[in-house]
Amino acid sequence: MCKRTGTLLLVDTVCSLGGVPLFADKWGIDCIYSGSQKCLSGPPGAAPFFFSERALEKLHSRKTKPATFNLDLNMIGDYWGWYGKRFYHHTGPVSTFYAMREALALVAEEGLEAMWDRHLAGHQELWDGLKQLGLKPFVEDEADRLITVNTIQVPEGVDWAAIVKNAMDKYQLEIAGGLGPTAGKVWRIGVMGYNAKPQNVALVIEAFRDGLRQQGRL
Repeated sequence: MCKRTGTLLLVDTVCSLGGVPLFADKWGIDCIYSGSQKCLSGPPGAAPFFFSERALEKLHSRKTKPATFNLDLNMIGDYWGWYGKRFYHHTGPVSTFYAMREALALVAEEGLEAMWDRHLAGHQELWDGLKQLGLKPFVEDEADRLITVNTIQVPEGVDWAAIVKNAMDKYQLEIAGGLGPTAGKVWRIGVMGYNAKPQNVALVIEAFRDGLRQQGRL
């Protein structure tokens, strides 16, 4: 549909790159952006980025100038060497790039399919444990859920913030709350990268069990 209408397809993979199957060419994706610190387990600061040939053609043929210097991808591309020269645009985070290279080397060592399987197993293990505690997913349709970011419905009468505080104080574990219209209605649990391992998922379940027990819910 995008090709038929001359539209570019942009995909946000900040919380999914490396955690779920993604096939940019096969799916006809034109632009992908991501984060280094999520499923890839690199340090924060790097932003993996992908452009298709169609997206590059669109970029090179644009008629208007970008609103800001920082977002001028033609200038950034020149800095990267797209045009056989090197215009200075910014100082690259070199140490972060080396760390990102090592993170990608670990991905290659594990293998993408094994990495996808590990994230799925962590997601399933998390929900197996949470459901035993009487907790339910906020997103009702399983097909609409992202396995790497899990939203848990806060039961009526439960002090969600007390659960979060107990997890941090007792287990040194950060459980995020909802944002915007879901504030106070959900908890958010990331099963990404290093955290997508059985021992880390088990710790999350135990923190919920302990917090709910303190509120007389178990």
